[in-house]
Order: sequence, then C-alpha cells, then structure tokens
Amino acid sequence: MASLADSFLADLDELSDNEAYPEEENAEAVGTEEIGDDDMPDLESLNYDDLDNVSKLQKTQRYSDIMQKVEDALQKGTDFSNQGSILEEDPEYQLIVDCNALSVDIENEIIIIHNFIRDKYRLKFPELESLVHHPIDYARVVKKIGNEMDLTLVDLEGLLPSAIIMVISVTASTTSGKPLSEENLVKTIEACDRALTLDAAKKKVLEFVESRMGYIAPNLSAIVGSAVASKLMGTAGGLGALAKMPACNVQLLGAKRKNLAGFSTATSQFRVGYLEQTDVFQSTPPALRTRACRLIAAKSTLAARIDSIRGDPTGKAGRNLLEEIRKKIEKWQEPPPAKLPKPLPVPDFEPKKKRGGRRLRKMKERYAQTDMMKLANRMQFGIPEESSLGDGLGEGYGMLGQAGSGKLRVSTVPNKLAAKVAKKFKEKSYGSSGATSGLTSSLAFTPVQGIELSNPQAHGNLLGSGTQSTYFSETGTFSKVKRT
Repeated sequence: MASLADSFLADLDELSDNEAYPEEENAEAVGTEEIGDDDMPDLESLNYDDLDNVSKLQKTQRYSDIMQKVEDALQKGTDFSNQGSILEEDPEYQLIVDCNALSVDIENEIIIIHNFIRDKYRLKFPELESLVHHPIDYARVVKKIGNEMDLTLVDLEGLLPSAIIMVISVTASTTSGKPLSEENLVKTIEACDRALTLDAAKKKVLEFVESRMGYIAPNLSAIVGSAVASKLMGTAGGLGALAKMPACNVQLLGAKRKNLAGFSTATSQFRVGYLEQTDVFQSTPPALRTRACRLIAAKSTLAARIDSIRGDPTGKAGRNLLEEIRKKIEKWQEPPPAKLPKPLPVPDFEPKKKRGGRRLRKMKERYAQTDMMKLANRMQFGIPEESSLGDGLGEGYGMLGQAGSGKLRVSTVPNKLAAKVAKKFKEKSYGSSGATSGLTSSLAFTPVQGIELSNPQAHGNLLGSGTQSTYFSETGTFSKVKRT
C-alpha cells in the first residue's frame, strides 16, 4: 500500500509542477469561483480562534432584512405591475440590486470561513486543501471526515468525483497529520455549518433574482436563460457591472479550477463558466464549443448593455441576437462548397503573327536541335556522365560517348541545307574570276629537253568544247581493221 501511495503522491507533485492554467486578464476581478492560496492574500493573516471575530455577515441587520424581503417576495410570486415605470425607481429592482451586492458579500464571507477551516484542519489533513479547491466542497468533505483517520470508513460518494475520492483515500493513508482536539474539532464543524448556511442563502437569493430576470434583463434572459442570467448578474455584482465588463471576462464568470488529480489533460475541457449551462452551448458540437462560447459571451454583453439602459423591454433585441448566434453556428457546420471544374480558356481566333511556308521551315531546320545536343542533354540511368573537368565538375557531356561503341554516331542522312550552303560557298570561292591557282607552275619536266618553260593555260585553251575536250580529237579518224 505504501508503494501505491508513493506513486500517487509523485503524480500529484508532477501535476502541480507541470499543470499550467491560462491567465486571463482581470480573471480574479470578475468573480470566478476559482479559489487558490493566492486569491486573497490579506485573508492569510486571519488566524483567530473565535469564528465570530472572523465571520460577521450573518449577524448584520442588512443581511437579515434582505433575506426577509427575499423570502416574502418568493412567497408572493412575480408581480410586474410597475413594468412601465422607470427601472431605477422600481422597489423590486432595488431589491434585486441589493441581492446582487449581498451575493458578492456572501461569496467573500465563504472565502473567509474557508481560510478559517483550512487553518484549523491543516493539522489533521494538510494535503486535503491541495486536492479539493472549492470552498463548499472542502467544507462538506471536512464535515464528513471529521476526526476519522481511516478514510476507508468514510463514504464520500456524491460529494466529489470518484477519481478525487480515490486520491484522497490514498493520500490520507500516508498523511503526517494528527487528530484534532475536541475544541478545535467543534470550531471546525461549526465553521463548516456556517459556510453551508451561507451557500444555501446565496442560492435562495439567486433563485429570487432568477424569477425576476424576465423583467430586469429580458434581452439577456432571451439569450442565456433566466437561470444563467441571474448567476452572471450575481457573480458580476449587478446588471450595470455586467454591462461594463468585457466579453472575455463574461466568458469566465463562474469558471472553476479543475483538479485532474494526476490524470491526463487530453480530455479536459477549456475553461468556461456559467455559459456552458446555456441551451445553445449544449447543442453545439464539441469541436465548435470554444468558438460558440466566445460568440455567446459577446452577444450576452451586448444584451446586458441594452438591458442596463432599458433599450428594449420587450426582449426582441435579445431574441434577434439569439437567432444570429444559431445561424452562425449552423453556418460553421455546413460542409465546404464543392470544387467546380475550371473551364478551358476561350480560344484565340486572332491571326497568328508568324506565317508558315518554305522560308519558316528552312529557318526551323537551320536552328533545330542536333543529335549531339540531344545526347548531351540526356542522362542514362545508373551510369555517371562524363564532364569537362572530371569528377562531375564543369560542363557535363550527358550520354555523349556512352551509346554503342563509345563514339558519337554521325547521322548518314544527307542534309539538303548543308549541301546547298557548300555549293554556294564553292561558287563564291572558285567562280569565273580569271584568277590562276597559285599551285600551277610554268616549268615542265620532259624526257627530251628536261626542264622547259610552258604556258599552263595553253593546254587549257586547246581543250575546247565538243569532242575535243573529251575522248576524241579533231584530227583523229576511224580506221578499219581487217579480220585475218
């Protein structure tokens, strides 16, 4: 059992070190129900032995008068006879404002009593305050446990989640606390009873405010409902304070700090307060609830500002805002539009700038890519190409020298253009200009005289046209040979 307890304690320590909660602007000023050790630092110095010196709200005349009026109003029922009058002059509205202020005072008083209970019960179970954060839950658990050291004999079902109950049972088996004295135990139980009484009074005040929400804040009630509207007003400190509050803080009203007790944070929901109790939020898919909560908070702030100046007593503006919220959430759930096929561009029927024909074909043939360039631009798979500088440096040769015998194949197809160019060049170089070749000599070697001078053009002049320049001579005749 000790090893299991040690493992749970290690998980709790790791959770307290690694778990981070997002810090919202002015989160402590908007009345969230997140209670920690640093919420009210001035209350830490309250260490009185007498509970009456710490908690004095229940003995005030203001508390008694307001609670008496609330009970009378709840018994009398709803009366809207003065609905046409100015809101600030209505005595019932003044009572609602006093109830909102009293609910804030009750909340502060519960925090003071919670600190008193912690100081007393810390001697018996010091780890309990880090496991149960909410003041009312802490008071119920302390009252249920009492001075019992073996928590297996205490039934905490219905007070806390089963996971928290298991962690508390394991932690209590290794706690360093000792049983309280009879006097301290009586004071602790009395403080728990007083905290629970104040919580019941706060619920009764909120019930009265909820019953009058249709008259006080009709637009806000149309969006979030009467119950949630009364809680928002009670936590914020009145309709005027709620109207002055930004939407990001309205979203956090009533948010509680979640103690996962060492379990995974993968399935934990984002921080949201009373707005999660609205019908619109509950009907929204889980994937869109974060956006929906921001939207509801923004529209609720607008509705509260309308109600604070009595802009629309009929609640029509609130119903229009609610319809706008629903339409936006439905729009978020729609599938994306289908991707339409992109049509081909309109054909261009304008005349082309270049015309076809023999001249264009010859130009294309002149500047066409040769076989050598095609081989240089191609690479064979698995065979490295040769380069001008070697080792892949310089200009690559591609498949030059790799196909067949390793030599570049020269196409044997005759090129008409090349033949034409060569013919033109020959005519230009060796045309009938009358020039004599420089290799022609006027010296001739004969067997009779040896070296003699001769005119090289004389022999050319003798070779005239007709048969003289070919095989036969002009002086030659045919001879008849007789057969013997």
